[in-house]
Amino acid sequence: VPKCCWMFQHWLTFLKGKEVVIANAIIAILTIGGQQLFSFFTFSCPCHVGQNLIYGLAFLGVPALILLIVGYALNNQTWRLVMGKSSHFERESSSNWLLKYKLLCFVLCSITGRALVAPVTWLAVTLINGSYYICAVSEYVPVHYYGAAPNVTASERSRILATFPCGQLVPPELSRARDEVILLLRYQSQVAGWLLIAVVVITVFLSYCLASCFSPLSFLHFRYWNSYVDNEQELFDEATEQHSRLYAMQNVRKFFGFVPGSENVKEIRGVSEWGLQSVHHILSLLLLPPWRGGSTHSPPSLPLPSPVWVLYRSCSSS
Repeated sequence: VPKCCWMFQHWLTFLKGKEVVIANAIIAILTIGGQQLFSFFTFSCPCHVGQNLIYGLAFLGVPALILLIVGYALNNQTWRLVMGKSSHFERESSSNWLLKYKLLCFVLCSITGRALVAPVTWLAVTLINGSYYICAVSEYVPVHYYGAAPNVTASERSRILATFPCGQLVPPELSRARDEVILLLRYQSQVAGWLLIAVVVITVFLSYCLASCFSPLSFLHFRYWNSYVDNEQELFDEATEQHSRLYAMQNVRKFFGFVPGSENVKEIRGVSEWGLQSVHHILSLLLLPPWRGGSTHSPPSLPLPSPVWVLYRSCSSS
């Protein structure tokens, strides 16, 4: 048992700090599974001239675009950047605008890189599968190389080629040419898929290498910085929860005369005492923050750093 516990702690230590890698791997696995189910249940090539290309490209591009938008929307850093305090940012941007723009580009690249995980996985898997690509470009294959339908017009040839993704619609004398065309298109699609994967992997690796080379922090400094950012975020969340709870308790006590869990039952107001409060005072307590609804306490004055700098710190920690 101690050995198992030691191994479990070792794995936890190894996985700590790799949340982004694990999250990206989970997103990629879910995207692959979703693509397989999506292709199995919904994809059916129309095998008609002019419709194959639109249908195939729609199944290739539209889900990837949706996944990209969802990736941006689900990233908290996107909303931190969009909902940053603009006046504060404009006030500070004139002093050191070059650094501001560098940090902004770094944040945008970080957000975009994480948002591209799912759509790139979708495109790579669909290209390796080959079905969408075959449906999209089958009618544009130069079939005369295979000696199929040599004495037909161009429009009739396109119509015949459009039926190649649907084997039951192909005439028996063209079955061999169809098999060769399907093999050619599948070869092209799979090569494109593996090239896409190779380009993405090389780009990500070089980006990490360049970022590490030009970083002003050493490896140990970077580890300390990550630990500091994690601890600061954890303490900030705890302080925010406690601070907001104190203000909420103060407002509830002022309105009701007690707070839930209070042991002094005599503090609870009777129904007859509610008429002593004006409607305006009740509405002000309900609709306004504690510091604007009659509370003698001033609002919390929290230091607000530049939103881009906050994002840079959160990106550096991951």
